[in-house]
Amino acid sequence: MVRAQSIVLVNTGQGKGKSSAAFGVMARGWARGWNVGVVQFVKGGKWRTGERKLADHLGIEWHTLGDGFTWESTDLDETAAKGRHAWEVARQKLASGDYQLLILDELTYAASYGWVPVEEIVAGLRDRDPRTNVVVTGRNAPEEIVALADTVTEMRKVKHAYEQGIRAIKGIEY
Repeated sequence: MVRAQSIVLVNTGQGKGKSSAAFGVMARGWARGWNVGVVQFVKGGKWRTGERKLADHLGIEWHTLGDGFTWESTDLDETAAKGRHAWEVARQKLASGDYQLLILDELTYAASYGWVPVEEIVAGLRDRDPRTNVVVTGRNAPEEIVALADTVTEMRKVKHAYEQGIRAIKGIEY
């Protein structure tokens, strides 16, 4: 066995729990005294999530840089620009050496929606500060990111309450 300075984890798939699992790692890293940061690529500033409340309480740096889900967007060019800006923020943080853990929540959409070339994302992850662990979340993780990652978990949906007409519940979904 080899002890790596840092690793890249990817939580992907159609099932629920990708971000929730990442925020569990966030809490664990904070409990170990790490400097932790979060960059969200899709959720916008109007979201008031439980994980954000926890991060604020713990003093974890948090950047919500999207403008919501693409199907709710009134200006897809603006949505894409915000996704590119979120990547620039994330890329700078990856290289800075200031973090032991960065959560890049919903980063996969920046690639799959064409906001940022996947090669650029791979380069940023690969060339990060060697002490920075990263958790990437989002559906349809590109193969290039999967290939780079050290650990990849695919969440598979068996069924979801929403399909039964049950709305999202505070504390469970957000």
